[in-house]
Amino acid sequence: MKHKFTYKVINILDTASLIIVLAVSLFFTSCKSNDPEEIKSLTEQLDLPSLTVVDLETTMLDSGRIRYRLITPLLVRYDNIEEPYDDFPEGLHFLSYNADGEIIAQIKCNNARHYSKKDLWELNNNVEAINEKGEILNTEQLFWDMKEKLIYSDKHVKITTKSDIINGIGFESKEDMSNYTIKNITGIVEIEE
Repeated sequence: MKHKFTYKVINILDTASLIIVLAVSLFFTSCKSNDPEEIKSLTEQLDLPSLTVVDLETTMLDSGRIRYRLITPLLVRYDNIEEPYDDFPEGLHFLSYNADGEIIAQIKCNNARHYSKKDLWELNNNVEAINEKGEILNTEQLFWDMKEKLIYSDKHVKITTKSDIINGIGFESKEDMSNYTIKNITGIVEIEE
């Protein structure tokens, strides 16, 4: 009787071992190695930001002097995608300084995006740019190509100078808003002093 009990125990252990071996082999055969391209496509589809900064104020220096200053309530960076960009969904205020530390130009808007590969800014909603002469450009969309050092728009623009208000469609100028051209002037109003 003792021998039969031992036989049954061995038989039960062999069955349990066989089940465990089958389960483990099924687990490993059903698993597949992670394909890097598959992982990359899944993470790109998520389009998650790699960085979020709240209440950002930063300065860019050149030879120890402030050259630019950027202020924004929110910066969201997407740099793990094919066309990386920084998003400023709550707007920004960008100031440019001369060698003496004086503000020579500034841009404000309610929404902006900077495409890092192209070094191109897209400014949207209540865009206001002011140059060194105090001339004010208002539009709903403005592009700033930092590589080409120019700003442009295909939308309605209004430029306010000391003597005129000029309305038009389309605008192009150097990045400091000098030597600008309004492509399609729709009206000029003289300002009386």
